[in-house]
Amino acid sequence: MNKREFIKYSGLAMGAVVAGTSSVFASSGRQKEKKHAFKGSALKLSFIPFELKLRHAFTIASNSRTTTPVILTMIECDGVRGYGEASLPPYLVENQKSVSDFLSKLNLSQFNDPFLIEDILDYVEGVEPGNHAAKASVDIALNDLRGKMMGQPLYRIFGLNPDKTPDTSFTIGIDTPEVVRQKTMEADIYKVLKVKLGRGTDKEMIETIRSVTDKPLYVDVNQGWTDREQALDMIYWLKERGIVFIEQPMPKERKDDIGWLTQKSPLPVVADEALQGIEDLLPLKGFYSGINIKLMKCGGVSNALKMIRIARAMDMKILVGCMTETSCAVSAAAQLSPLVNWADLDGNLLIGNDVYEGLTVVDGKIVLPDRPGIGIVEKVKVF
Repeated sequence: MNKREFIKYSGLAMGAVVAGTSSVFASSGRQKEKKHAFKGSALKLSFIPFELKLRHAFTIASNSRTTTPVILTMIECDGVRGYGEASLPPYLVENQKSVSDFLSKLNLSQFNDPFLIEDILDYVEGVEPGNHAAKASVDIALNDLRGKMMGQPLYRIFGLNPDKTPDTSFTIGIDTPEVVRQKTMEADIYKVLKVKLGRGTDKEMIETIRSVTDKPLYVDVNQGWTDREQALDMIYWLKERGIVFIEQPMPKERKDDIGWLTQKSPLPVVADEALQGIEDLLPLKGFYSGINIKLMKCGGVSNALKMIRIARAMDMKILVGCMTETSCAVSAAAQLSPLVNWADLDGNLLIGNDVYEGLTVVDGKIVLPDRPGIGIVEKVKVF
């Protein structure tokens, strides 16, 4: 059974689809955009490689980098353009060549109705397995396109309240105490910070940040801890210092150790590297208390919405996260943020050459743009 068949025939997922789309055609008095007069021309896919430049070197437990390669996509129909993105940090299997090769195989011109999104995504899924970020770039562009044709933001199509968006965390990567203090002070507008740990300087990182601020902290270990007893001791130490949850504390293969840790932990333990897409979600029950959903891993907005509904039915906490991305992919993920417990949607804020303008952060809170689709506009002409 392939991934999309799993989605279709899972009882939980079917409930997710019904719950997630029941208000697609709900009217809204706040509509500002004029609905597009649909004619039905063939879909046209375009894509281009791009390199994101980070404002600071970004260091986690396993690597450090100053750039992130991406592929920017665009799907056009009836003169309307929908934008998407595949972000490709080095720890993922995909790269610019693999994404370009996959997208080159797609023949979207056989479709002339972007509202048949399930048919289109079924076709895309069947072309070749894997390629999650590449497929996400198509899904995001399709959702942006249909929103623009309807003259509605995605959150309104999904029936979500934009006033219920959470605060977003701002990420502090592993660095020297001087740089960590600087980054923390630069993040003054954010009400919560996300701290990368896992390289042997964990307590120094936390104590450095605590010398500057008493804000709540999320902790992401990126599989950096190896001893479960030491991990549990560290979690108790972190709880005393205002940490909210622990993300992927141990290698994903150490499932029994993680389950043991989750049962004894005074803080929620959130799966990241252990979770790719929908097919990975059900087996996590009992081993983690929460999940981190990222569009680049699960294949886009459509799958992310279904995962949120399933995770809720499993009584799991939900974090919506991102890679280092432009405002395109980050704004797409933010459309779902009214449904989640926590958000870590700062990937666009970590770069210095964003080509789009989308969501904003006001006093730490995500503010969704009241524009159709995923709500972005081009700052720099790309296509």
